[in-house]
Amino acid sequence: MDVSLYWNFSDPAASEAAFRRALSTAADGDDALVLQTQIARTYSLRARFEDAHALLDRLEPQLASAGAEPRVRLLLERGRTFRSARVPERARPLFAEAAERAQAAGLDALQIDALHMIALVEPGTDAQLEWNRRALVLARASSDPIAQRWEASLANNIGWTLADAGRYEQALASFETALAARERLGRTADIRSARWMIARTLRSLGRHDEALARLRDLERQGEAAGEPDGYVFEEIGENLLARHEDAAARPYFAKACQLLSADASLDRPDAERLDRLQRLGR
Repeated sequence: MDVSLYWNFSDPAASEAAFRRALSTAADGDDALVLQTQIARTYSLRARFEDAHALLDRLEPQLASAGAEPRVRLLLERGRTFRSARVPERARPLFAEAAERAQAAGLDALQIDALHMIALVEPGTDAQLEWNRRALVLARASSDPIAQRWEASLANNIGWTLADAGRYEQALASFETALAARERLGRTADIRSARWMIARTLRSLGRHDEALARLRDLERQGEAAGEPDGYVFEEIGENLLARHEDAAARPYFAKACQLLSADASLDRPDAERLDRLQRLGR
């Protein structure tokens, strides 16, 4: 089952509704189990960790007669719930078991998912890169179209890890790979995100004019679509500030603060970052 057909990660509640509609017509027992694991994931994305675990607990006894996919997905979602609740030490063995079971069953896309989750809970740069690169090799070698789609996300994650380590030139190359993969997939929001990542890395490299050119384009696209992006405004402000154009930066920081303060997701900027945006926007 391609669960991505039902997912809107920016709106977990809407995703839950989509999964419940699909569940009401699911004829296959394994499909019904898979759909319910994804409902649990919508809970964890909204920090409803007890609800997620309770649903997974109810599903677990049904796995005795189920196939490999529901078993792997339950392990993944249990692990993701622990990770989102900031208990990575409980998540990692679940992801490792999910990867082993998926490999044994020939479920490439789920094996890649599990490998990339292991990378996310690893504390060290080298280990993070190793697990993501293993997953990327598998995505590029797989005949499964769902597995192949992972290339973009994995290249992005590798870029983030390299950027966090201060290896910005390598990070830029990885983000450009991610953008090319996003463009092949054709999803506008993901393409914009990939372009933002390149602009962010150009700022880290001190290439502010190039970064601003890309960000201005993203600003225009967001305005045309009626989807202003606080992260784009923040980056424009940061690049202007780096060029000592404080007055020009101020309204961008103000707009960024307004939009990002309203973010209710787990990715919401922390209080210190929002306070800084507020100060710089005055």
